[in-house]
Amino acid sequence: MAEEVLMPKLGMTMEKGTILRWLKKEGEQVQAGEPLLEVMTDKINIEVESEISGTLLKIYYGEEEEVPVNRVIAYIGEAGEKVPEAPPGAEGSARNDRVSDPAQPEAERESAPATAVKKVRATPSARKLARQLGVSLDQVPGTGPRGRVHRSDVETYASQIRREKETTPPYSREEEKRGETPAAEAIRMGGIRRAVARRMTESAMNAPHVTLFTEVDMGETIRLRKQLLPLVEKETGYRLSYTELIMKAAAQALARHPRLNASLKGDDMILHREIHIGLAVDVPDGLVVPVVKHVDRKGVAELVRECKSLAELARQGKLTPDQIQGGTFTVSNLGMYEVDGFTPIINPPESAILGVGRISEKPVGVGGEICLRPMMTLSLSFDHRVVDGAPAAAFLTDLKGILEHPYRMIA
Repeated sequence: MAEEVLMPKLGMTMEKGTILRWLKKEGEQVQAGEPLLEVMTDKINIEVESEISGTLLKIYYGEEEEVPVNRVIAYIGEAGEKVPEAPPGAEGSARNDRVSDPAQPEAERESAPATAVKKVRATPSARKLARQLGVSLDQVPGTGPRGRVHRSDVETYASQIRREKETTPPYSREEEKRGETPAAEAIRMGGIRRAVARRMTESAMNAPHVTLFTEVDMGETIRLRKQLLPLVEKETGYRLSYTELIMKAAAQALARHPRLNASLKGDDMILHREIHIGLAVDVPDGLVVPVVKHVDRKGVAELVRECKSLAELARQGKLTPDQIQGGTFTVSNLGMYEVDGFTPIINPPESAILGVGRISEKPVGVGGEICLRPMMTLSLSFDHRVVDGAPAAAFLTDLKGILEHPYRMIA
């Protein structure tokens, strides 16, 4: 008997998922544990494996369609089985006119509205590179057997597209001659970029944001990092960055100020006992926030190893649902850019986020004299429904004190 394939719930806060592509097409055999489709949640893209073996009898939703969790999106069973014309619980589907009989003549099947994405034969390294470059594999000519796409094919295609963008203006030469060159170019927003836009809009609209700023003298933290660099690199193979030290300091401050380590659920404020800090990572077309669990319990070397590993998985698009959920606070570091300070937007359902600017020398009064000190701006945005100004200011003051006397973190 045919079994339902449901839109999976890949996170506690996930309500809908967007189908990016099907890795199998109707009529093909599927094995349990084999990747069946790629889904975009509000945080990551992930390949969903089939839980059963059989023939993919029917696909109800296609590329870029958003589907509520636990809704039927397909059926898998024995070849020739009859299945519903429309997905159960979703009247008026755009695919209602699609004939569901797998024995339907091929000519008719091809003339029907096609929403299932054509499966592309590609090597794992080609798929990985395509995700990193934002390249659609179905546009890449494959040079392998039966048109299989290799990594070199993706590289060639990406280079060609890049050259075309560099040499071709976003308007025709005739338009240029007539003085009709457009003032802007429209780029359709989709994928992770669209998900980030939706989440940030919801956060900005629903949570009353307040942002506090403070400057931190990073002289002692710089000195500590220099001492720890060779030790941490020898143990982990990674270089210790300021991000890990700031996360460690933030965890220590959060333990003393639980209101900043909280979430709002209905009319209830959830004060989390565990400190799980989200690390904002820039990826092509968006922002992903993997979560480092139990930051307060981890040593510096362990924290470096986990942060670097999660950041790399984020850039490769290989994060699991468990690695992007459960965050209680977020750190967003733009210190590698020429940015002094900014107003970060809270990552729901958390109640606060810490923005980190660059370290730069500034004239500061010390002991009655003016001298140059390595200063860094911290910006704390918090949800005023959960936290008032004074507790937030106390947290930020405490965090500043820890970073200016960082040896307490590793004592």
